Amino acid sequence: MAIFRIYVEKKPAYAEESARLLRDLGSLLGLSGITGLRLLNRYDVEGIDQALFDACRSTVFSEPQVDDCREDLPEGKYVFGVEPLPGQFDQRADSCAQCIQIVSQGERPAVKTAKIYVLDGELTGDELAAVKKYVINPVECREASLEPAATLALEVEHPDRVPDLDGFLDLDRDGLAAFVKRYGLAMDLDDIAFCQDYFRREEKRDPTLTEIRMIDTYWSDHCRHTTFGTILDQVEIEDEAVRASYENYLAMRKEVYGGRQKPVCLMDLATMGAKYLKKTGLLQNLDESEEINACSVRIPVDVDGVEEDWLLMFKNETHNHPTEIEPFG
Repeated sequence: MAIFRIYVEKKPAYAEESARLLRDLGSLLGLSGITGLRLLNRYDVEGIDQALFDACRSTVFSEPQVDDCREDLPEGKYVFGVEPLPGQFDQRADSCAQCIQIVSQGERPAVKTAKIYVLDGELTGDELAAVKKYVINPVECREASLEPAATLALEVEHPDRVPDLDGFLDLDRDGLAAFVKRYGLAMDLDDIAFCQDYFRREEKRDPTLTEIRMIDTYWSDHCRHTTFGTILDQVEIEDEAVRASYENYLAMRKEVYGGRQKPVCLMDLATMGAKYLKKTGLLQNLDESEEINACSVRIPVDVDGVEEDWLLMFKNETHNHPTEIEPFG
């Protein structure tokens, strides 16, 4: 079955993403040799015919007012692509496939996307490598082939057997310390010793590497907030302004918690302002849920002279922007 490919690029007046990246490469990486940078979204689609592909050109793949489309690889001195890792959810591809299905009222096609970077100017090999390192997050994406795709079917290699960590239960303290260093674990020595004791007492066997990796992930500071949850039982502050702010926090704690005994920690310091505003009735438009990694506040926003209801989003995610504002409704 044929695979259709199309490249979509913002018209120069709307190419804000490429202009921003060009500035970042100059200011953050010090790459003054780049004289031009273009970004294109590449779509590969399998499971449709030419007529449907043409119908989707200006309805699904692009907005004619702001986008240009082409079916050939753009020219440039340095051209490379970036695509999601196999198995990584691709929001752009999924949305595209759904939209094509709405247009066709038939089966959902297979879609793969990639972002194509076209650079002009003069770069050394090391400088080009620095650009790729800057835009490619190896946790979720990889450099993409520029050749035509033969198939969009996901090719999965049969994995090797997960190794058992033979001898793990017999490691002494020095051996456990070396084990943590060898595998680059987030756990400290006491953490891995706790795991060793568990497998020795409860499982009565050596763990697999997958089990240790899984425990380590959920033991990480990002998931458990160990740093933010660490109890602060002795606080000494030399700066007068900071000390006054901390004392103000302690006063708010008394009003918020009353007689309840709550430990002082960085997480409590970070959230006390919102708790106090809620307690005193000054925070009326707070949306609450069981989710503890985010919160949202409804606020009025002036959009070109028209007031609209928006959600001000606060996210506790290291891989996302900490604050986002989205239209509500």
